[in-house]
Amino acid sequence: MKKGLLLVAMSVISLIFGALGGALGSRAAMGFAKNLRGALFSKVQDFSFGNVDHFSTSSLITRLTTDVNHVQMSFMMLIRSTFRSPMMLIGAVIMAVRVSPRLATVFLVAIPILAISIALISCNAHPRFKKMLKKYDGLNAAVQENLIAIRIVKAFVREKHEIEKFELSADEVRTAQMRAEKLVILNMPIMQLVMHGTIIAVLYFGGKLIGVGEFDLGLLTGFLTYIGQILTSLMMLSMLFMMLIISVAAAKRICEVLDEEADIADGTAEEAPADGSVEFRDLSFSYHKDPSKPNLENINLSVKSGEIIGIIGGTGSGKTSLVQLIPRFYDPICGEVLVGGRNVKDYRLSTLRNSVAMVLQKNVLFSGTIRENLLWGNENATEEEIIEACKNADAYGFISSFPDGFETQLGQGGVNVSGGQKQRLCIARALLKKPKIIILDDSTSAVDTATDARIRAAFREKLHGTTTFIIAQRISSVQDADRIVVMDDGKICGIGTHEELLQSSEIYKEVYTSQQKGAND
Repeated sequence: MKKGLLLVAMSVISLIFGALGGALGSRAAMGFAKNLRGALFSKVQDFSFGNVDHFSTSSLITRLTTDVNHVQMSFMMLIRSTFRSPMMLIGAVIMAVRVSPRLATVFLVAIPILAISIALISCNAHPRFKKMLKKYDGLNAAVQENLIAIRIVKAFVREKHEIEKFELSADEVRTAQMRAEKLVILNMPIMQLVMHGTIIAVLYFGGKLIGVGEFDLGLLTGFLTYIGQILTSLMMLSMLFMMLIISVAAAKRICEVLDEEADIADGTAEEAPADGSVEFRDLSFSYHKDPSKPNLENINLSVKSGEIIGIIGGTGSGKTSLVQLIPRFYDPICGEVLVGGRNVKDYRLSTLRNSVAMVLQKNVLFSGTIRENLLWGNENATEEEIIEACKNADAYGFISSFPDGFETQLGQGGVNVSGGQKQRLCIARALLKKPKIIILDDSTSAVDTATDARIRAAFREKLHGTTTFIIAQRISSVQDADRIVVMDDGKICGIGTHEELLQSSEIYKEVYTSQQKGAND
């Protein structure tokens, strides 16, 4: 009765600690995953455009989701098993040796076999799981691309093609996963084979010892119980081992992001630029950081505060690349960019970018109301400031036509407004920043010429002290600018007013003539 009650008491204690271990282990693993995702997301926010290009968006999504999930599961099993299983294993081995040192020598054969098999599986499985996670990157890229471009897919009736492409990516993931998993799952049968072989050996040699009177049947039964505990512990460690093999590859990919150094270092100057003047001095730039393959070459341009600068040129001439150097989305490979008479590298990134508003080629709106999207420009903006910015962007009229006005809900990416409306909302959002420099990167391409003219007139009338860069394909969008910069093949090939460039720049004259001919026709 005493031994029986003691056994029951220990079982109840084991149950309580097992339940607590499971609950607290899950809680700790969830917290660990939350903190890890937070660290990754925070790190990505500090990345430059170049860092994001290095990893690709789809790969970063995989690392923030799938890779973290693998590490989370391994962490939970690790903290639950890292103490319990080894202690059970060590305790059972000690007791088995105490019962019969001669029979315990069987473990001297079993343990090396297990160790060698685990080492071989580990060395061969890790590269396979690494390839599997890269296939996940490809699958995420296919899904992301399809969902973003779903309207194009439907417009060109390419659903079947996209389904086939997705199925191919999914099949590659399945194949890579099976190839990795079928190697890892060998661990369990090998372990069970060795341990059951150990049990057979113990029964054989123990039976012989009992036959000659050197061993007792009760001791043999106890010895087999300890072997069972050893087997259970090894099974738990085996499961942990399999999870660790998977998570090591995932953890390395996570560490690649955490260890990545942002290629744009923050400056120290807290004060905002003195004015909106911009100067490019002997500047060259390459996306690949290769001086032999420059995207911009020998750029020299000085812009006074408050000037309106038009930039025009063919596709790939470097217009967008040039203006992206002002808020330091990229850094030049040589030369320098000055804002307010100071090198942009001296400013803190937040200080510099708060002084520069940019409406990119690809206009992005977020899920939420129109008001919430506009407040991205200035979260403390008053109702009057919001209305004025919308009027200057020629957006107030269509916003007022909506039943809910500024409280109108926008779908993800602004899918329920037209391209021109989206562009005007993005311009209004940029104006709310009240920046010293505003950059419009082909941001009126989706609006009609009359709306474009009204926006330009509002800019000239309302933004006296704001330096404005207007990148456009239409001559009419820039011909009223104080100066127009003509770019070709990464170089500035002409600077002047509309009239001056018609006389001095063959490229500008050719573009103007072709557009005027099209308008007249």
